[in-house]
Amino acid sequence: MVVAFFCGPPVISNAGRVVTFPILTQDKLLISVFGGFFLGAGIGLAMRGGGVLDGTEILAVYASKKTSLTLSDVILLLNILIFAVAAYVLSVETALYSILAYLSAAKTIDLIIDGIEEYTGVTIVSGRSDAIRRMITEELGRGATVYSGKRGYGSRGELPQGIDIVFTVITRLELSRLTTEVEKIDRQAFLVMHSVKETRGGGVKKRPLH
Repeated sequence: MVVAFFCGPPVISNAGRVVTFPILTQDKLLISVFGGFFLGAGIGLAMRGGGVLDGTEILAVYASKKTSLTLSDVILLLNILIFAVAAYVLSVETALYSILAYLSAAKTIDLIIDGIEEYTGVTIVSGRSDAIRRMITEELGRGATVYSGKRGYGSRGELPQGIDIVFTVITRLELSRLTTEVEKIDRQAFLVMHSVKETRGGGVKKRPLH
């Protein structure tokens, strides 16, 4: 069934009065996208609080711990299987709109569960690696790993001398501050950034969902 948050029926409140929700749109595409957004927001907030809405989320939490799939991936796959049956019983169009709604919901779940605490791994190659390492540990309060390396070929030719390379894991919200501070120390520093899907051990702590 297509998730229709914008054109729901009247709901009876606890006081016995009828609360009427206005119909904002009849467009099925808008209903699917934004309905999926609000659905994902509800599921994501519930899971961040340690709860679930139905058996699908319970299975998703269990499967995400046993596999490399995220919670939203498992929920989306389960619902695609359900909607495949709906396409046979009801109609292909209805099933496709429903899948679109859950695609939107899956992205919203990822944003709420992982977006705020999403970690980024940053590798910094600089001749002033010790100053950068102190800035990360003392000013940002993050851990850093320093390992030895050698420069390769660049615009200045081969540089055979060794160099210390700094690696750290920070949150997405701290990334802008890190790059600004590194630029203050060494404007020629080379930075490589990549998303970190999962971390274990060390000083990086992430609150478990369940």
